[in-house]
Amino acid sequence: MAGIISYGGYVPFYRLSRKEIVRAWGSGMPKGEKAVASFDEDSITMAVAAAQNCIKGINKEDIEGLYFASTTFPYAEKQSAAIVAEALGLTAQVRTIDISNSLRGGSLALITALDAVKAGSISKALVICADTRMGYPKGANENTYGDGAAALLIGDTDVAVEIDAVSSVTADILETWRSFGEVFSRQSEGRFSREVGYTKIFPKAMIQLLKEHGLATTDIAKLAYNAPDAGQHRLVAKKAGFDLKTQVQDPLLANIGNTGSAMALMILISALEKAKAGEKLLLGSYGDGCDVLLLQVTENIAALKDNRGIDFYLNCKKSMDNYMKYLLWRELIQTEPAPRPPQPMVSPPSLERDRQWGMALRGFKCMECNFIQFPAQMVCTNCGAVDKREPYEFSSRIGKLTTFSHDNLAAAIDPPTTICAVDFEGGGRIMCDMTDRDLEEVKAGMDVEMTFRKIQVVTGIHNYYWKCVPHRG
Repeated sequence: MAGIISYGGYVPFYRLSRKEIVRAWGSGMPKGEKAVASFDEDSITMAVAAAQNCIKGINKEDIEGLYFASTTFPYAEKQSAAIVAEALGLTAQVRTIDISNSLRGGSLALITALDAVKAGSISKALVICADTRMGYPKGANENTYGDGAAALLIGDTDVAVEIDAVSSVTADILETWRSFGEVFSRQSEGRFSREVGYTKIFPKAMIQLLKEHGLATTDIAKLAYNAPDAGQHRLVAKKAGFDLKTQVQDPLLANIGNTGSAMALMILISALEKAKAGEKLLLGSYGDGCDVLLLQVTENIAALKDNRGIDFYLNCKKSMDNYMKYLLWRELIQTEPAPRPPQPMVSPPSLERDRQWGMALRGFKCMECNFIQFPAQMVCTNCGAVDKREPYEFSSRIGKLTTFSHDNLAAAIDPPTTICAVDFEGGGRIMCDMTDRDLEEVKAGMDVEMTFRKIQVVTGIHNYYWKCVPHRG
């Protein structure tokens, strides 16, 4: 039986209290907080982070497919899944696919990957979904939307969660939309969605799938599904006959927010972190119709308890200073630029030369003397051996901050720029910036881990590289 082999989640470090939004505009929903991607994060960087948590300890050569779902891809015409595959260090033979423009893109990617595994064309497929949507300032969506990512590894061996049944409904209803060139999502009047779309179609699909397989709602341990808001989330569970207190998984709206195409899978991962062998789960994902999947947990779920899912990130956070910083990070306000020369053009040939080593943060290990070095070079600087090397990956390793400098003169969105030298156990040193840090906590000797981040966008080219962040266990 094919299903989920592993899972991984990601939630940005920063949270914006909804009280700050109310304080800025004088109205809104004051309870809870939303997860906010940092100035150097987007759907690609969050996808890499979630995928790293999902495939830790798994042979990357076995991953033959990567399905990436988002409504906020950085490029309108360039595949984002290929960038994610390069950053993860997957093989050049991996099949990469972008699934865009749908709030149920995560479930569609999951179903597509499942079909490929069942057909035997792919042995293991990585499903990733991530979103950084924006609502109009002072609007309801600004309060509701949050940022996050989820990743699932699909295969037919060592399955932790079997996928027993899939049911889909397609409905071309104009509930939520954003046209090309627009920044903010729009929504139709709430009553229309409740009576014609979301709360009408979704519970019917859940009831129908259970009926087709001879199951009652009481047979389901947890129901995980996305929702535009808490009220409609409760209404769907009530209409479908589920107990809100015992059967319905927390939708994460209060402390993370509506994460778009990633929401349903993030809620599922949150449920799997506490799931027990033998339990049946129901996954629902809505957007221009819906997908409903019947899942069964196996004893292999116990091996995934140390994975970074969603629970890890709920308390791994830092409050943003104020609402104005959020507007700055989202480029919704302009400030005077630093008096510096314009940024140089990004060179595609230079990016290509650095693709194999830099994008995946690979150095080399000398096959003669075992010396480890970054960046990769043909000649070992320790023993002088020529072209006798094997790749050595740094992206998943814990390092020590050897020395650092807070640069207050560098042009930066979130000054100062923290420039670091990081040494790794066993060998290797990397120079990089530090992000998601508290300046008072940065100290030489502290443990750090690597994170894939956006460096700059010049002439429409999104340039990515690796930074370090404090290791948080």
